[in-house]
Formats: sequence, structure tokens, C-alpha cells
Amino acid sequence: MSHMSPTAAPSPVKRRIVLISGMSGAGLSTALKTFEDLGYESVDNLRLSLLVALVDDATTAKRHLAVSIDTRNANFTVDELLRIDRQLSEKPDVQVSILFLDSSDETLQQRFTETRRRHPLAIDRPLTDGIAAERDLLWRLKNEADLVIDTSKTSVHDLRRIIEGSYRFDLMEGLSLSVISFSYRHSVPREADLVFDARFLSNPYWDPALRPLTGLNESVAAHIRNDPDYASFMEHLSGLLLPLLPRYQQEGKSYLTIAIGCSGGRHRSVMIAEELGKIFTANGYHATVVHRDLNRNPNRA
Repeated sequence: MSHMSPTAAPSPVKRRIVLISGMSGAGLSTALKTFEDLGYESVDNLRLSLLVALVDDATTAKRHLAVSIDTRNANFTVDELLRIDRQLSEKPDVQVSILFLDSSDETLQQRFTETRRRHPLAIDRPLTDGIAAERDLLWRLKNEADLVIDTSKTSVHDLRRIIEGSYRFDLMEGLSLSVISFSYRHSVPREADLVFDARFLSNPYWDPALRPLTGLNESVAAHIRNDPDYASFMEHLSGLLLPLLPRYQQEGKSYLTIAIGCSGGRHRSVMIAEELGKIFTANGYHATVVHRDLNRNPNRA
């Protein structure tokens, strides 16, 4: 089966400016540290009034830049951040993107309770009120963000992998793909752009020898490949996705998240996600594969 080529010859790589924001407790510190490890000049909690000057500063003018800007800053407003984003985007030599980290209210409450930290908007009121006020403040920014990552069920390790897969600057410019396997029992990933259900395939869970293994194991993979509908499913899935990817790029999309779900998130979805990752890589794309629920209870289908 022939498919459209993913990209034309790459243009000169632009300097990347990543504006990191989101809900307090959703992993902003981890994200900023990841960018620092990737080689970005990283700045935490910068005042908005200083952002353009920082981008133009001669000492950082040739470095990729990651800046965390959130509600800890007394002068923070969504309108101003979006205005500066548009202003910076007009510069011909930079590629500006907004990364928004989100998490469920329940997860945020648990994290703040466990760490005994104060929420920046709950200094003199209950934690739940602070979380609600912040969500109300940030919803427009979330809608405008180039990439939204929900960390409710994402480990620190997986968050780093997603960021590394999307923002490594040693890769050619183009569409970055994230493939996530998940369990429907633990909800569909909120950041998913496209979701596919693998629960119709033969479930290795019902084979006692395969139950404790995962979709990363060749015995499990062989079991799934033996399903009479597997080959047709993968052919049609790749046949659907590969021609679409250049169109996403033409529309200016830089990141695409594809989620594959099954009952337990340990067998079928894991194997399919791995196979999709290989297909995307073979067709010239950079794909990061994350298994969100791989380490959950192996004794449940």
C-alpha cells in the first residue's frame, strides 16, 4: 500500500520558544526540568513584562528557550500571555508554542495534601476553592495551547518521555507523534486527538500463561497477531492514519496524540501502540510511545 510522503525537504530549524503554563500541581516543575535536561535555557516563573526582553536578549538569542509562567506570578493574566505569544510568533526566526499541563481536581487535591504545599490561589481560602478559581482563570489558555498534557494518570517518567518526544530540537521540524496505550477502565487520555478501540481483538488475559505478561512480550504479541482480524485492522488503521498526517502538518499542527485502548491497558493496546510507533518511524515521523496503564493491576482484564 502506497502512502503520501510525510514531509518535503526540511526548512532551516527555527529557534524554539516554549511557554509552559497550567494548573498548579500538574507537573510544571518536572516539565521545566525536562526542558533544561534537553538543553533549553529554562526560566521559572518569569514576569510577563520581561518575556519579550528575555527572548531578544543577546545572551540567549541563539538558544532554545523554555519559560514557566503561571498563577504564582501576581501580574499573570491570560490575555497578556496570549498577546505576547502572538507578538513573538511574528518573529520569522522563532517557533513559539504553549504547553499546558492539566490534571483532575481530585489528583491536584491529593498532591497538595500529600506535599502540604499551599496553592497559590488558596492562601486564605480552602484548597478546593483555589483549584476552582485557577481552573476558571486558565480555561481559555488551555483552549489556545498547542499541546495539552493531562498528568492525572501520567507518571513523572511518562511525562518526561512525552515532552522529550515533542520538543527535542535535534529532530527535524515536522509533526511529532505520541502514541498512548491505555485502559478504558481508567478513562480515555484527555490529551488524545484520535482514539481507537482494540477491545475486539482476542484478549491474552484469558490465557493463564500470558496473563502476567504484557504486550511488550513476543508471546503476547504472537497471540494478538493470530487473531483473524488483526492483519486487516492494522492495514486499515495505518491506511487511515498515514495519509492524514501530512494534512495535519499543512494545517500547522505540530503535535498529534493517538490513543489505543483496551480493557486492562496491558496487552492489546500496548502491542498495537508499539506496532503503530514502528509504522510511523518507518514512514519518517518521530513517534513517542507511552504505556499509561502498563503497571496497573495485572490480575484484572
